Amino acid sequence: MKVRAIRGATTVASDDKTEITKSVVELLSEIFSSNGLNQSDLISILFTATPDLTSHFPATAARELGLSDTPLICATELDIKDGLPRCIRVLVSAYSNLEKAEIKHIYLRDAVMLRKDIS
Repeated sequence: MKVRAIRGATTVASDDKTEITKSVVELLSEIFSSNGLNQSDLISILFTATPDLTSHFPATAARELGLSDTPLICATELDIKDGLPRCIRVLVSAYSNLEKAEIKHIYLRDAVMLRKDIS
């Protein structure tokens, strides 16, 4: 198996714990299913959130999927003028038999505008 990096992002309607949890679970579930990943394939997951999201850690939300033995970490996204608000980005490192070109990076909700070339 090879180590692969899988990108994704989503947005939330408001800075709300329930909304963040729902969006993170949806995003990770889609990344896992689209790329045929199981929890045993995961190496680690890095989350970033825009500075306007302060009510909940995306990594804590990811624990809803039972990711108790996967290293997770959060960071604040750069505060870029005219950047996409209320956005959570993710970088999943995992073992996979997929070739690089076969990896499906997932962008949901308003985050599709970040990568129109692959969304």
